Amino acid sequence: MSISQFLQQATSWLAWSGLGLGAMTLIAFLFRWGVRFRLVGATIFSLLLSGSCWAFKESYSPPVTIEGAIYAPVVFDNGVDLVVAKAPEDFPEEAIDPSLEQIAENLKGGGRNGSKVTIRIRKLITKEAGISEPIILGEVISDPSRNLLIHVDRNEFINSNTTNSIDTSQLEDQKITTSPQSFELNSSEELNAASFSDITSAIEDGNE
Repeated sequence: MSISQFLQQATSWLAWSGLGLGAMTLIAFLFRWGVRFRLVGATIFSLLLSGSCWAFKESYSPPVTIEGAIYAPVVFDNGVDLVVAKAPEDFPEEAIDPSLEQIAENLKGGGRNGSKVTIRIRKLITKEAGISEPIILGEVISDPSRNLLIHVDRNEFINSNTTNSIDTSQLEDQKITTSPQSFELNSSEELNAASFSDITSAIEDGNE
């Protein structure tokens, strides 16, 4: 049973319960039963619950499901123009487009004010221990003002993935080349400190 069906049934059950308790309340006042005031509270409470369930049913909109889409949790949303979802490890390529469409359909308005929203699905690839690289699998641009969903060409974000990738061998070379420089600096600093101490001792001997 879906939430909307449950709310619809709960509204009718509570409404009929409230009417039944209301009738019992009138009878209790006519025959001056001792529970008549308790029945007043139960009647009012049942009718309030029925009205609350009806209001929630009218305002509730179930999430849109698109065939072929796989759930990808949203890990970043700046509230304006960028939404990023995380794909699981075994995310198939044929599920990228329907999953992007499903995320776009279920976006809440919030403070976006009808602006275009870029929606991405990315996956983290572990390159080595403690280092991972985000790879963009798909991207769409949602334009709610024109009710359009623009699919971005995959070649664009494939090139961006290649450009943003880090060459670890270059980083290792930089570490190797900078280490002798640091050694030379440390050696010169030690020599300067030694010469300064010699000069200081000579001055002290002269004063004596």
